[in-house]
Amino acid sequence: MSSLAANAFTATLPPSSATLFAACLCAQWCGTCREYQARFTEAQALFPQATWLWVDVEEKAQWVEPLDLEDFPTLLLAVNGKATFFGTLTPQAETLARLLRAKLSQDSPSLADPQAQALLERLQGMPFTS
Repeated sequence: MSSLAANAFTATLPPSSATLFAACLCAQWCGTCREYQARFTEAQALFPQATWLWVDVEEKAQWVEPLDLEDFPTLLLAVNGKATFFGTLTPQAETLARLLRAKLSQDSPSLADPQAQALLERLQGMPFTS
């Protein structure tokens, strides 16, 4: 991990007892997704107790249907079983760290998006760990 990326995460992420779930919905052909994968992996190394999924939406289309994603990478975050973020994110360690910090350091409200919660439940039910 680069020192810039390491500093972005370690300097800003609070200790937390919350259960974190993070899924990145991406496409192999997307250059931004390929760039973002390193940031996602860096965060994963710092939170080994969390569940982290990297989902190629073309290889695993059945996992994300009926959603039709147009922007990548799309991140789904959940804290304590409730979807709290579902949207695109720039491939920068600082942006991901800021978002994780916000979701873990406060009582983040659940999204009023039934599709995000349904996707979360489908992904959490997949027979694998990542």
